[in-house]
Amino acid sequence: MATLMDSVAQSGPRLRPAIGSISLSFAVALFVLATANQSFWAKTSIYFSGTVGARAALALGLAALFSVICISLSMRFLTKPLFIFLVLTSAVASWFMDRFGVLLDVEMIRNAAETTRAEASNLITPAFAWHIFALGLLPSMLILWVRVDHRPFFAKARRNTAFVVPLLLIAAVAASMQMRLLITTSREHRDWLASLNPVAPIVNVIRYAASNGNEKDIVVKTLGADAHVVSDAGRKPRVLVVVAGETARADNFSLGGYPRPTNPELTARDITYFSQTTSCGTATAVSLPCMFSVYGRDDFSHRKGLETENLLDVLSHAGLAAAWWDNNTGSKGVADRVAYRYFPNEPDPRFCTDGECQDGILLDRLVPWLDGVNKDTVLVIHQLGSHGPSYFERYPEAYRRFKPDCRTPEIANCTDEELINAYDNTIAYTDHVLSTIIDELKRREDRLDGSMIYMSDHGESLGESGLYLHGAPYLIAPKQQTHVPFVLWLGARAGTSMDKACLQQRANEPASHDNLFHTVLGLMSVATTVYDPALDVLSSCRPARSS
Repeated sequence: MATLMDSVAQSGPRLRPAIGSISLSFAVALFVLATANQSFWAKTSIYFSGTVGARAALALGLAALFSVICISLSMRFLTKPLFIFLVLTSAVASWFMDRFGVLLDVEMIRNAAETTRAEASNLITPAFAWHIFALGLLPSMLILWVRVDHRPFFAKARRNTAFVVPLLLIAAVAASMQMRLLITTSREHRDWLASLNPVAPIVNVIRYAASNGNEKDIVVKTLGADAHVVSDAGRKPRVLVVVAGETARADNFSLGGYPRPTNPELTARDITYFSQTTSCGTATAVSLPCMFSVYGRDDFSHRKGLETENLLDVLSHAGLAAAWWDNNTGSKGVADRVAYRYFPNEPDPRFCTDGECQDGILLDRLVPWLDGVNKDTVLVIHQLGSHGPSYFERYPEAYRRFKPDCRTPEIANCTDEELINAYDNTIAYTDHVLSTIIDELKRREDRLDGSMIYMSDHGESLGESGLYLHGAPYLIAPKQQTHVPFVLWLGARAGTSMDKACLQQRANEPASHDNLFHTVLGLMSVATTVYDPALDVLSSCRPARSS
């Protein structure tokens, strides 16, 4: 027995093949470049169209640079952990970049970091698991299994340098041969180098971590401390419901000309639809705080949003009641200083499963809430709306109007027709939610002066140009991600204090998230130095008011 054990022990090391650190570096570099960069190579093929030599030079140069990086990282005790990190990171990033066409920039990473377990679970599908296993876990296990041979320190340094220097020269020569094309392409197509995996994702994670660390000591600056409500003796309490939509794109709203009847209920109500509205961002983590910020899109930054009070704070300074109801992934800091409810934490089996609730729960809670309103109030409702990729889970069976609809989060496995049908069903259900809010406000017109604003935070790509979901960098984002619906219902005030012809003319002009802050202040008759009538879409259509 002892002899047998000795024999196994002696043969054990032979079962693990040995590989030199430089050979493993080449293998990892070429594997990542070849398997995790489908989007990058597809863009290269388009942007370098007709220049086969340029593409070959680029491939050679990148292979040399990736190899330099891996050889430089191949230090004793660190080689395996670092290579496994590169392989796994590349596999995860390539799934989202190649499958959905998204770019993992800082704001997309911020959006992912602030997501919820329920939202993330929609993306963890069997296809995702297989992708990570085949391109991440399996090669990582191979890296763990092999025995890496390392030379003594100085000998290793000499040998690494003997490879790194020529590789850098190869990369330099390849770049110099096509320098003009490389520069013009990177400037004209910002998405090109941003899709190079895993370089771009890792750099942006580091940038996100650095910016996040600098936010710990932020002190919030007071905004609109002079705010007050313009007095109207004997009037009813004003109540405004602001619905922050989720992932609704204007292209699929029949109110704006879409041929399918996705807005049958709103069409039957006295609403105003602003057909040329653009968003502040293409992801919730950007758009939501920007919508409620005093800063316009051109001036807004994540840090400014954190260090400056927002619309809800100004309303509170004016003495109004302000509240936030969330059925999504949180307020992104907007509701930190007002009354807040998070409905996934109040699970109701009629509406909720697996940590997410359909928006019907908002309507269920709205009726008793409205009955208790007795002062000027603004309620913000953050919808789940049309959040993908599990569109089919956003609407009840009764609103499954367009069939066949995509019934899986694996949207790439659905036909274009099925995907659009599922998405259109989410818009039809949002149509019902908004119409019901209007109806509940109208029922209380004897004691409340009600109004409603609906604005989506961003749009959605449904396969156009190979893109899905949202979150593209704004400068290169398609209009499907930035053109959003904006619906306004003014209740009794529409016929008494508003020039309807003027309002309809304004609705046909450009609008944006920049208008929300000032339009809400105007609707609630809040006077403050931070109010800008030029950004209030209603200011030119109402009689002049005194302060």
